[in-house]
Amino acid sequence: MRRRAFIAGLAGAAALPIVVCAQQAPMPVIGFLDSRFSDALGDRLRGFHLGLKLAGYVEGENVAVVYRFAENQAERLPGLASELVRRPVAVIVASGGPNVMFASKAATTTIPVVFLSGDDPVRIGLVASLARPGGNLTGINFLNRELTAKQLELLRQLVPAATRLAVLVNPANPTIAETTMRDAEQAAAAMGLQIQIIRASTSREIDAAFAVIASDRSTALFVAPDPFFNSRRVQLSLAAMRHDIPALYSGREYSEVGGLITYGSDIADAYRQAGLYVGRILKGAKPADMPVVQANKFELIINAQTARTLRITVPQSMLVAADHVIE
Repeated sequence: MRRRAFIAGLAGAAALPIVVCAQQAPMPVIGFLDSRFSDALGDRLRGFHLGLKLAGYVEGENVAVVYRFAENQAERLPGLASELVRRPVAVIVASGGPNVMFASKAATTTIPVVFLSGDDPVRIGLVASLARPGGNLTGINFLNRELTAKQLELLRQLVPAATRLAVLVNPANPTIAETTMRDAEQAAAAMGLQIQIIRASTSREIDAAFAVIASDRSTALFVAPDPFFNSRRVQLSLAAMRHDIPALYSGREYSEVGGLITYGSDIADAYRQAGLYVGRILKGAKPADMPVVQANKFELIINAQTARTLRITVPQSMLVAADHVIE
């Protein structure tokens, strides 16, 4: 009897390590790096998690996500990127402007990086080509910083009496600022608009910028598609209404908090596509062989309540063309 019990115990012990190993198989870990505060990314993170789910991954069930937010302090990005590399993670999502992408690129040449870029990633030196990125980076190009002419055309339709345009840029993000200034100057010249470049990289400077715009009687404002401005969208929208300035922005999040009009890529959908790409990489795909996805969904959002506050009559043609009108 004792001999049979002893043998049975050995058999159980032999099976135990296999069970334990299966239970302890580690989940892959995704590193998510962004330049902003976490509360600026609600819809974007929901889009990202939807993409992951569609690819077969659910955070906390079969994948873990480590989030790092620079909280609008660009100097923190290299350290945060290096921290994710040391952890290590299976893939890094680089979100929130060129500084994040280049910090991630500098931190590793082996860990895959999926970026979300509003600039042409070839032109700014992130990848070798859109079709075959090469190296360890690929991602989503949502084109917001290539739409300036169309955005100014919409602003002119909304405020046809405008003769002067203020353009707000963030000098702390020179890649975005320079592209926006160049494209805005060309588009404004073609429409016969005078242009004034205003710079702001802090909350206090935003307030000062609006004081300058109001005193100079600029008749309309274009806000550059900058991650910092996105994180300050409530401040920007309220300041524009307080100073009676019609303004156009690049993402629906601005109109949702009172911005007059927005036109740009569907950013939540771009993050969904990023989640899908991360899922493919976790299943073995190589970034070098994954073409950069160019977002093809664009949204025109009009806040009718803000238009009434600013005593602006929105043309019927714009209301019909809008993807969403906020009442």
